[in-house]
Amino acid sequence: MIDDPMDRIAAALERIAPAPLADPDFSRAAAFVWHTDPDRLEPVGEVSRIELTLLVGVDRSRDTLLANTVQFAKGLPANNALLWGARGMGKSSLVKAIHGKIHASHEVLRLVELQREDLPSVGRLLNLLRHAPYRFILFCDDLSFGHDDAHYKSLKAVLDGGIEGRPDNVVLYATSNRRHLMPRDMIENERGSAINPSEAVEEKVSLSDRFGLWLGFHACDQDQYLLMIRGYCDAYGVEIEEEVLRSEAIEWQATRGSRSGRVAWQYFTDLAGRRGVALAG
Repeated sequence: MIDDPMDRIAAALERIAPAPLADPDFSRAAAFVWHTDPDRLEPVGEVSRIELTLLVGVDRSRDTLLANTVQFAKGLPANNALLWGARGMGKSSLVKAIHGKIHASHEVLRLVELQREDLPSVGRLLNLLRHAPYRFILFCDDLSFGHDDAHYKSLKAVLDGGIEGRPDNVVLYATSNRRHLMPRDMIENERGSAINPSEAVEEKVSLSDRFGLWLGFHACDQDQYLLMIRGYCDAYGVEIEEEVLRSEAIEWQATRGSRSGRVAWQYFTDLAGRRGVALAG
């Protein structure tokens, strides 16, 4: 007896279709990274982060984000947050450090990193998180959009939630070098060439308005830069005379042509290596 052709087609499609994603085991780790093709949440055994006390010059942003995250971890209302501003000033480090600090006393809190290029899959990710008995910080680092980039539309699923609404157990923390998530010259170009200038860029620019918290990060001065390095030295037990540290650190930042928390850490890494001090652990 010959099988029905439709049955054979249905069987073939079933064989090539991806298996439904099983409910993730969120007890395996405190942090996860979202991957696609195939969809999966990979547990992160040890998050790369520094202690919250070592972040210098970001006191106001630190206190605001810390309070918001504590509210969220306790099951209370909390805002999505956009951390924007100067490169290398600890935006992503602050998110990871706050998660580490609060998770120590609120084990229900989880950190899930979402890459910008995977934003179109965010709806599927939210469906996995929606009914889990945990609280999730959805973390998108270095977020920005170009002229023909439609990924920003997917982000609205997190910020606005559509018909279903954003899950109560999910909050979005994003970092960006741009306050409005797109270059200023692109905003001006679109406004200047559009038939209706105000509407031409409103959809993209208003995306940043959907974040309840805007936390600005600005370039550090020399005293803050040196204070960062001294804090690293004290925390990791690296001994160095103050005059030597000052001279070397200033020379280091001069050769880099910039001064930031990232440059401070790069100098300290070099210093620790020369002094034979391991930074792991």
